[in-house]
Amino acid sequence: MNSENWQERTELLIGADKLKILNNAHVLVVGLGGVGGYAAEILCRAGIGKLTIVDGDFLNPSNKNRQLSALESTLNKPKAEVVGKRLLDINPQLNLKIIQKYIKDERMIEILNESFDFVVDAIDTLSPKVFLIYHSLQKGLKIVSSLGSGGRIDPTKIKINDISKSFNCRLGFLLRKRLRKLGINKGFKVVFSEEKADENAVIVDEPGENKKSTIGTISYMPPIYGCFCASVVIKTLIEK
Repeated sequence: MNSENWQERTELLIGADKLKILNNAHVLVVGLGGVGGYAAEILCRAGIGKLTIVDGDFLNPSNKNRQLSALESTLNKPKAEVVGKRLLDINPQLNLKIIQKYIKDERMIEILNESFDFVVDAIDTLSPKVFLIYHSLQKGLKIVSSLGSGGRIDPTKIKINDISKSFNCRLGFLLRKRLRKLGINKGFKVVFSEEKADENAVIVDEPGENKKSTIGTISYMPPIYGCFCASVVIKTLIEK
């Protein structure tokens, strides 16, 4: 098969018109870890023509149990750079913008001023997560958010639903609480698990609402969250 026809099977499934929608779409993915790295790749392989990817972190050995970009050969390298190189290796014609920074406040608002067809929130820290979701919605952007995948092991319990209907997730609880204070109770989809997290799989490094924790994860759960997030983007774009 000619490499120029690499999207042939996608076109066979959804048709040329819907594939063209994906080819013309611009998606922002913030956070390129176990969830976001897979989401970005799935979007690229589905034919999304323009991607902006954001992450300020570097790859370390603990990432290897779940992150697509984490290899011995990529340790200590910037996640955004490694993921970006991989995406261009999949589709050299991809219109790709790489932002290798932790974004917040004015910089995040500046990024959101671009014309995005969808935003994928794969941030695992509460404050920037709230900020991204709030300002995306304020600008009328469609967004899907990943809630906590750590401490869980049953993939059949993963769900997609409105934020107002999420449950059994500490990150989701805190996110709903913070967004309510900003006047947001519903209106965007989240990927979450109805499975309760194993409390014994969490080590709290810093206490407080924005506490930093080390959470046990299994190799397949964050990637499935990423695939589910990408599916929301793709299905929404081609079904609208």
